[in-house]
Amino acid sequence: MDNVMPFGLQIAIINRAFRKKLDEKASSMGLTAVQLRVLGSVSRLEEKGGGEIHQNDLEKLERVTHPAMTGIIAKLQAKGFVTCVASASDRRYKKINCTEKAKGVHRFILDQDREVMESLCENFTAKQKENLIEGLRLLLGNIDSDSVFDD
Repeated sequence: MDNVMPFGLQIAIINRAFRKKLDEKASSMGLTAVQLRVLGSVSRLEEKGGGEIHQNDLEKLERVTHPAMTGIIAKLQAKGFVTCVASASDRRYKKINCTEKAKGVHRFILDQDREVMESLCENFTAKQKENLIEGLRLLLGNIDSDSVFDD
C-alpha cells in the first residue's frame, strides 16, 4: 500500500492551514480571510489607479463566481469597509471603493501573508522556500483560468 498522500489532499490541507491562520489575523478586523483578501484587492487597485473598480473586475481577479462576490461585497459594505455607488461610465455597474478605515489595507495583508508563510515554512532553508515559491509559480502558470474557474 502506498503511503504517499495524494497531491490534491496535500494542497487542500495546506490551503486549510493557511486560511485558518489568515482567518485568525482577519478576525482582529471583524473579517474572514476571504473578505480581507477581496478588500486587499480593492485597496491595491485603488492605490494603483487606473479607473473604476467593478464587481466583475474582482470576480476575475479573485477567481470567484458572481454570486459569491456579491455576498462578499455586501458583507464588506455592511461592515463599513467599502462603498458601492453607480458607475459614472456605465450605470449597469457599481463602482467599489474602500472607506477611510480600509484604505491601504493591502499593505497590512501583505505583511500578514508573509508572517503566515514564514510560520508555515519555519523549518525550511532559504533555498527550500525559494524552490517552493518558484514551483508554485509554475503550477499557477499551468492553470487554465478559463476552464478551471468557470462555473
